Amino acid sequence: MAELVLKAEGIKKSFAARGPITEVLKGVDFSLEKGEFVAIVGESGSGKSTLLYILAGIDKPTEGSVTLLGKRLDEVKDEELAAMRRRNFSFVYQYDNLVPNLTVYENVTLPLVLDKKKESEFKKDVLEIAEYLGLADRLDSYPAQLSGGEQQRAAIARALVTSPDVIFLDEPTGSLDKERGRQVMELLKDINSTRGVTLVMVTHSEAHAAYASRIVRMEDGNIIAL
Repeated sequence: MAELVLKAEGIKKSFAARGPITEVLKGVDFSLEKGEFVAIVGESGSGKSTLLYILAGIDKPTEGSVTLLGKRLDEVKDEELAAMRRRNFSFVYQYDNLVPNLTVYENVTLPLVLDKKKESEFKKDVLEIAEYLGLADRLDSYPAQLSGGEQQRAAIARALVTSPDVIFLDEPTGSLDKERGRQVMELLKDINSTRGVTLVMVTHSEAHAAYASRIVRMEDGNIIAL
């Protein structure tokens, strides 16, 4: 029996900003097994990114619960959740979200430094990941000196260095051209298949969703196909 790494039940999310309540998610159930690569697809406004942020503990649901790696997120203190983000799961945004005044090496190792790890403990692994992602000769560069594809690979490297169980990705190819987007998707597929990292990706691209092992479709705040 496959190991369940994430289970979301009855997820609702509503907003009330100076007007009627807007229901973004309307009671979503979602589960994720170890080693899966799941793509969540849907039109703009379908709720897919809101769901991803809730699954990753970045946002909180109005109703419902998320259990990630055996822990209910609504019962986890902020300090413990921050530690889980540094050690157990990672998030990759549509835009690389790199710190502009840090080198690629400093950006990639930031979660390790924040976790008070010594460079002697991680430098070898970081160099191996940089080589794997084609960034070995860019570690001393700053984000502004990189191409869009290189910036996104640096963001993926930062997500990988902690050896996470799960990586959440919000439109990871959304800011890239067609060829660089394809390269990033090939890379993600390889990370999933050869390194065994569980991936959950939001995308609007059917072509990129096809790289996943399972596609979840959303419409109007509901999952309509698993």
